[in-house]
Amino acid sequence: MTVTQYVGSSDEARKALIDRMKGGDLTVSNKEMAEAFKIDPHYDAYGVPLDKMDPAHPALFANDTIWPHLERLRKEDPVHFTENSMVGPYWSVTRYEDIMYVDTHHEIFSSKATLGGITLGGIPDRDDEFSLPMFIMEDPPKHDLQRKVVTPMFVPKQLMDLEPLIRERAGQILDGLPIGEEFNWVRSVSVELTAQMLATLFDIPQEDRMKLILWSDTSQNMGDPEYFETPEEGFQILFECLGYFQQIYEERKTQPAKFDLISMLAHDESTNNMSPQELLGNILLLIVGGNDTTRNSISGGVLALHENPGEYEKLLQNPGLIPKMVPEMIRWQSPVAHMARTALQDTELGGKKIKKGDRVCMWYISGNRDNDSIDEADKFIIDRVNPRQHTAFGYGVHRCVGNRLAEMQLRVIWEEIMKRFSKIEVTGEPKYLTSSFIHGITDLPVTLKA
Repeated sequence: MTVTQYVGSSDEARKALIDRMKGGDLTVSNKEMAEAFKIDPHYDAYGVPLDKMDPAHPALFANDTIWPHLERLRKEDPVHFTENSMVGPYWSVTRYEDIMYVDTHHEIFSSKATLGGITLGGIPDRDDEFSLPMFIMEDPPKHDLQRKVVTPMFVPKQLMDLEPLIRERAGQILDGLPIGEEFNWVRSVSVELTAQMLATLFDIPQEDRMKLILWSDTSQNMGDPEYFETPEEGFQILFECLGYFQQIYEERKTQPAKFDLISMLAHDESTNNMSPQELLGNILLLIVGGNDTTRNSISGGVLALHENPGEYEKLLQNPGLIPKMVPEMIRWQSPVAHMARTALQDTELGGKKIKKGDRVCMWYISGNRDNDSIDEADKFIIDRVNPRQHTAFGYGVHRCVGNRLAEMQLRVIWEEIMKRFSKIEVTGEPKYLTSSFIHGITDLPVTLKA
């Protein structure tokens, strides 16, 4: 089977579905979409014509078979055009240096939601209740003004003040885990730690923290038939998120300014008069940014050590390697698999002519495996000389605002793990998120040794 040999649907039927999606129709059946674009996720990446390669197919991520596809593109066609896919036509940028170029030239490659936004499949010129503008999907100057509102939450002094609380919570979570019994590390540790942290940053009750996880998961599973019949169904849950935070946002406008993310948004003139859609968009940005990256790096790090026992032994012999290991875990997992942009002008990249309006996808997950820029990039090495050389947080004006908080949470959880357990053994097969945007692990069965 090749990429183009979809099962059970005609080209005309697939085009009709894509046209409906592009037109903003969120009642398209997720099951129908998945069936129309069904592939064998284990097909040989080197056995199809280059022009038929489609690395954005979510089945390749759900089955963890994306790696040879990205490897081939880096080698043979690092700026690659896919004409037909379930997200429409797009360019894949797979090498580190080219990704850096796109990410640092926002005046050429736009993030604006009205042009398609930061994910493949984004619908341009959308202006309805399903439009969710957010500052990451803006260009300067609006992007810079809104980003500046939340930046004080992530400065070094604030992180120092947060660290004792994170350490205390990490200890409580780890102390509650069973020894010698299998459990899902993702739900019991990764999700729990990030949910508690998010509730603190928003200053909402801890008993509401799992609502944040539900809303974060919903935003990533909108097109998955295992969760929702249609994307519109997923939006109904996101509107519950809006209702919850709109009340808090309006309340905090009337209260003295406090040091939490909602109060910051409510009291700054660039964010205190947002429409409901823009409020929801920015809240979801902060939830997903604070949850998915850290949570998947915590889970991915456990899996990486399991798959590289020599590196685990290094860690056991020298826990002082944790500060270097943390950015290596983030690079290795690459929790944000891609970011998309829209060309604002005709331009050239990697010898290819990109036209104004073309969609351009930076595969961070591929840049992090580029041996031309990262020494032994296809190896997990916890004592790298320069472990922070990776694409996982992006570059330029859109570089992840919470990157140091993510690193700190990972460092603290691993310092606390090393105090308590002699080994974390992965005792079942991991399950992956069906998404080419967030490179996520949904289930990781493990057993702890005291």
